[in-house]
Amino acid sequence: MPSKVCLFAVIAAIFIVGAASAPSAKAAPPEDACSLLTQAQVSAAVSVSVGTGAYQGTYKKTCTWNAVSPATKSAKYVTLMLEGLDAYQAGKLAPVKTIVVTLISGIGDEAYYLAVGPNVGLIVKKGDVAFKVALYGDLPMEKKQAMEKTLAQQVVSKL
Repeated sequence: MPSKVCLFAVIAAIFIVGAASAPSAKAAPPEDACSLLTQAQVSAAVSVSVGTGAYQGTYKKTCTWNAVSPATKSAKYVTLMLEGLDAYQAGKLAPVKTIVVTLISGIGDEAYYLAVGPNVGLIVKKGDVAFKVALYGDLPMEKKQAMEKTLAQQVVSKL
């Protein structure tokens, strides 16, 4: 009988040590914005051929896709910026009358459009990750928002 108790204790100890040392199922927040969207995804979403995503210098939390041959009334470029949850929260509380915040549902845990004049960006929170996707060009606001939503849904699917 004592040998069965010892065997059980050893098996339990192995299980506990294994569970404690197993990697967490929670992934680290992404650091590379260009890895979250492909050139093909961006081109399809904005209906214009774009080049390969490019970083702002060595800073990898912002990626920009530029239109190859931008036309009048089309997308000129798209940016994806990874940001902290503090920036996400601050944007929702924009105290300036010229900034319009519109909450939306169906993307990530929470999301909102932040519009300033003719420019709009979609800011999304999913778990411990926040990001902004913005399309710049000569397009109606509603069209920009729809394109940004398509891209944001693709980013969320990778988080």
